[in-house]
Amino acid sequence: MRFTLSDAFPLRSARVHEVCGVGAKSFAIMAAQDRCLWIRESWQSDTLAPHGLMPFFAPADLLLAQPKDQADALAVAEEALKDGALPFVVLEITRPLNLREGRRLQLAAKAGGTTGLCVIPEGMGSNAAETRWKAAPLFDEQGEDSTLQRWEIIKNKSGTKKAWSVKWDAQTRRINVVSEVAQR
Repeated sequence: MRFTLSDAFPLRSARVHEVCGVGAKSFAIMAAQDRCLWIRESWQSDTLAPHGLMPFFAPADLLLAQPKDQADALAVAEEALKDGALPFVVLEITRPLNLREGRRLQLAAKAGGTTGLCVIPEGMGSNAAETRWKAAPLFDEQGEDSTLQRWEIIKNKSGTKKAWSVKWDAQTRRINVVSEVAQR
């Protein structure tokens, strides 16, 4: 039996996943594809530009929350996941989650039927995560596509680990898998 990207993506709902790597924020944006709450600590100097997300979803569909620290960010994420009003919650974390914190997020996602995604620094994964992805941009020799990426599942509680080269199709607002032949 072949394991394809459609077996793992879109991310399983009512669960919390993780993504790391240089392309982690792009992965999160492509995974959201709809109304989304994005949570990041207020002390971080960079920010998301909602109008820059227009090829992916309408800026009005993005709600940004900037709590003061990770403890407050976790509280906001837990409540948002539990509430279920928004289908997708992204949480940028700056320190590793302990098992209790990760489990609380999983229980909240299950209660609200919401998909959660933690954007994590490499090496900071939680044992409670359903899947952990590594995302990195790929160089497009023709220079035609700036969305070409390599996505790899590096942890999967319910399946196989695998990697794919993907690109974003702005017209259909979908992820397309790039065939191995096209990569040569």
